[in-house]
Amino acid sequence: MNDPTTLKIKGSKDELTTIDGIEPQDENKDRQFVTALARGLEVLRCFKPRDRHLGNQDIAERTGLPKPTVSRLTYTLTRMGYLYHDEKLGKYQLGTGVLSLGFSLLTNMDVLKIARPLMQELADYSHTVVSVGTRDRSAMIYLDGRHSTAATVSLKREPGVRVPIASTSMGRALLCGLPEIEREKLMEDIRLREPENWPKNKAGIEQALRDYKERGFCLSIGDWRSDVNAVGVPMLPIAGCRLLTFNCAAPSFVLRRHMLEDDIGPRLVNLVRTIEAEAARY
Repeated sequence: MNDPTTLKIKGSKDELTTIDGIEPQDENKDRQFVTALARGLEVLRCFKPRDRHLGNQDIAERTGLPKPTVSRLTYTLTRMGYLYHDEKLGKYQLGTGVLSLGFSLLTNMDVLKIARPLMQELADYSHTVVSVGTRDRSAMIYLDGRHSTAATVSLKREPGVRVPIASTSMGRALLCGLPEIEREKLMEDIRLREPENWPKNKAGIEQALRDYKERGFCLSIGDWRSDVNAVGVPMLPIAGCRLLTFNCAAPSFVLRRHMLEDDIGPRLVNLVRTIEAEAARY
């Protein structure tokens, strides 16, 4: 099944399908939308953390764009430094131009500057990893993570890693923090994408909403991975930043449910409230 967040070809005309709630637009109706730019960005988005090289054919399959169009886009992006062409392989990898954009984003987020020492303190206390992320289309993307310096077993959560929304504490925290209309729309999108998993996902999300209302945090107890337990808390938009979510996660034998409910969850709530108070001063 093709990913509905990519560019697809319908008939003789290229059309952009829904991305993060943006509906396809006819060019006559939305003259501000630059289709060529959107296609170029879709090419860059094809590269996932585990992809070292991709060829034009790989990119064409992932985007749904014609191969001649992909060839022109990769040539242009290479000339601009956003892609690097390996002549021996005849394939592409992300260039330093992409790295500079991501680095600028992370270094200019005041919230992350405030959050990092607090995250490290909680990670060391709980012998876990404390992370922050946000929504990226139909998934959550990690922006930063602080690992316990004393933990013998730790989960690696590097910037750029993507995880599901419905089954993770980070994703459920996002749903808890969204306005009701946006949350319902995203839940419907999740249902349509994974109809076979919807009954389980729906039950987990509804429990997360109840937990958040009662205690200020939500849980994922082996729901995403059977060997991982986690707690999540949303931080509402503040200081010019979009909605972020923080979570604390560890292998289930390290982080038991009662520890999350009685200790780590309340501490994570306090961490987020502290960050909000500090960020409000900027």
